[in-house]
Amino acid sequence: MTRKQKKMLWRIIITAAMLIALHFIPITGIMRLAAYLVVYAVIGSDILRKAGKGIVNGRPFDENFLMALATLGAFFLAVWTKSGDYVEGIAVMLFYQIGELFQSCAVGRSRRDISALMDIRPDYANIETDGRLEQVDPGEVAVGSVIVVQPGEKVPIDGVIVEGEASLNTSALTGESLPRDVKAGDGIVSGCIDMNGVLKIRTTREFGESTASKILDLVENAGSRKSRSEALISRFARVYTPAVCLAALALAIAVPLVRMACGAAANWPDWIYRALTFLVVSCPCALVISIPLSFFAGVGGASREGVLIKGSNYLEALSETKYVVFDKTGTLTQGVFEVTGVHHSALEDAKLLEYAALAECASSHPISKSLQKAYGGEIDRSRVSDIGEISGHGVTAVVDGHTVAAGNTKLMHRLGIEPIECRSAGTVIHMAIDGKYAGHIVISDVPKPHAAEAVAALKKCGVKKTVMLTGDAQRVADEVAAGLGVDEVRAELLPADKVAEVEKLLAAKGEKEKLAFVGDGINDAPVLTRADIGIAMGAMGSDAAIEAADVVLMDDDPKRIVKAIRISRKCIGIVKQNIVFSLIVKFGCLALVAAGLANMWAAIFADVGVMILAVLNAIRALRYKE
Repeated sequence: MTRKQKKMLWRIIITAAMLIALHFIPITGIMRLAAYLVVYAVIGSDILRKAGKGIVNGRPFDENFLMALATLGAFFLAVWTKSGDYVEGIAVMLFYQIGELFQSCAVGRSRRDISALMDIRPDYANIETDGRLEQVDPGEVAVGSVIVVQPGEKVPIDGVIVEGEASLNTSALTGESLPRDVKAGDGIVSGCIDMNGVLKIRTTREFGESTASKILDLVENAGSRKSRSEALISRFARVYTPAVCLAALALAIAVPLVRMACGAAANWPDWIYRALTFLVVSCPCALVISIPLSFFAGVGGASREGVLIKGSNYLEALSETKYVVFDKTGTLTQGVFEVTGVHHSALEDAKLLEYAALAECASSHPISKSLQKAYGGEIDRSRVSDIGEISGHGVTAVVDGHTVAAGNTKLMHRLGIEPIECRSAGTVIHMAIDGKYAGHIVISDVPKPHAAEAVAALKKCGVKKTVMLTGDAQRVADEVAAGLGVDEVRAELLPADKVAEVEKLLAAKGEKEKLAFVGDGINDAPVLTRADIGIAMGAMGSDAAIEAADVVLMDDDPKRIVKAIRISRKCIGIVKQNIVFSLIVKFGCLALVAAGLANMWAAIFADVGVMILAVLNAIRALRYKE
């Protein structure tokens, strides 16, 4: 508990004790009134002070004003009727304060849960000086410096490992419990925890621009972007509160006057009591507190699952997603070329790969790297001579005394060799040895492990259509889409073409349906901005894509998109439950009070009880289960 919460708890305990004591002390008249006013001051002084400030600042119609007016009115009624029953006014304030304490503890707990979860910003960085480690402020570490991370410490700044191996705990970033193994040459992001090895890291960013700092900024600023539901509740409260005050005034004054005009007894105390009870019931605490709390918990719950949502407005829009458009490379596929087939080989497959890798050994092109990786052996350049690269065609070389050519169909035709057409999708490297066709090697961008599963899950959770946009050739795109189960493919697109295709899809969808675009590259930033919801693959994605996106997936797993939609729908479901439940109980109790069928105790339940139930329901948004 915070100091403020402890103080409130003691006030509640002291008030309850004083009420019990006064029940057994036989005092009457002015002394009785004075004693109960002291008790009222103990429990209600802060509410009276807040109500007074609201009136001074020109914003009188809030829950503090309603509660102060109702409880002071109860005292006035007890004095007027000479009943000496001052307990009811104090009891209303006491139970209201109990509800406020509960709400404060619940909100505090949800904030602590999220703060603990997002406690990824380290307090220091280790710099090695003269063989000794010195702890410095991470903000003082320049780009390009070498920092040391020891077992159990958080990685303070993004960088590249220059020495050491370790397993990393990335759960605070990605929600993934399995450790990730890293070694020299691997990139590493801040916020991970080194589990078992000493790492030396050359920093590539300043502390303020590192992943951990950006994540915390996103989560902390998410509350500034309000959803339609929150804006609606704010507008509702501004109209609702003055309206119920006027209704209470009508009950207290207009109704008795009408009764007198009709020749009936005015019964002023009864109608004033109803009006005061009406004010207690009307307090919109449940809505004003639980709706923002639901969205706050929803954003926090998504963060712990590795999904960063930049505001409750995007959380609400995500729940209405009916169209999901994917970029291909790096989003549905790994963006890494791999050898996926060797066809029509005149030699053993391994031998053909060996010749191809040696012929391509002088090139740094990704295709050359993939051939060398597939070969897997050591590249002995002494076996290779007379390497020649023909731009747009391929390479020729002499390997172990044999003339080797590796390239596309243009190269084969140039050498007077007729290649065999390949029916597989991907980049085809045709091979010729000593002037004779020797087969071809297929290199493809490999789909991500969970891509097909993610597309299927999206359809199960109500997404109408999935679309893939790519700059690849139509045949390659069609084969990838068919393997993943994507509904539509738009291929051979430039970045500007992708924006145009998204514009067409936006124009064709329903008004209340939302379109999400998922991308990772810098060329995806314009499309991410144009879509209703832009979703960036965050862990490997470019800074431009992350900045342009509304939602960031921290581990590049397409299944996180499904999880994000389900979390958003659960949160919106909770918001709707709280709105419907609160309004039904409120208006039901208001009608009963106006009819004289409910007293002040029913009013306490309608106000404090509904608020507690709504807050408890809102906290459910923090937890997500598959």
